[in-house]
Amino acid sequence: MSLLSIENVSKRYSRGRREYRALDNVSLAIESGELVVVLGPRKSGRSTLLRIAAGLERADEGVVRFEDAPLPRTREVVGRQISYCHTLFSPMEGERARHHVAATLLAQGVSSARAGRLALEALARAGVEECARMRPDELNAVESVRVAIARALIAAPSMLVIDDPTGRVDSLHGDEILRLLRSLVHDGIAVLMSTDDATRISGADRVVSLDGGRIRAEVKGAYADVLPLRPRKHELQPDAHLG
Repeated sequence: MSLLSIENVSKRYSRGRREYRALDNVSLAIESGELVVVLGPRKSGRSTLLRIAAGLERADEGVVRFEDAPLPRTREVVGRQISYCHTLFSPMEGERARHHVAATLLAQGVSSARAGRLALEALARAGVEECARMRPDELNAVESVRVAIARALIAAPSMLVIDDPTGRVDSLHGDEILRLLRSLVHDGIAVLMSTDDATRISGADRVVSLDGGRIRAEVKGAYADVLPLRPRKHELQPDAHLG
């Protein structure tokens, strides 16, 4: 039994008098503790696929199942067991990064003291504990992604869905984010992410190629950890023996 299965899903949007088919009979299964990357260009349907997988949008056709049951649009699953990672920070959620991370638990009736403590733990897990007191507008692109991941993790989800997490960061920091996502898989969390960059698929258990709303290929490779292939600073020092 797959953790999440997407079965023959189609999604259409209207643009004036024209109809745009974002997804066309797409099927995909995600297993527990698996990192799956949806690779596709802009307008390929990848963002739509992720939002449907997270329960944020309904498919026009087909069915999405979570733990072998039709995905309900209930708070017990959507936003908890399946957590969609977004980098938008509403002023309504608070002034500091830790407030935004804690907001999910506060909305569930968790005490402010416990929510605050768990927010700090989630920020530490995402590698940005030092950002707890920062305002969202003070965060750089990498910190924004990591704080968003912390906000998604605080609900202790079985599955995390994240759209293009490395799209606005450089290659070096992109590697670090991928290593973080891979570490979540080691903790047993399924991760579904998207990208339009074929160099951003390191560490994936499976890569699904999506274009024109259809799956064109699916590749399952041997596990390889995410390793930076760029020289470290000390390796860039000139050789003293060279004249």
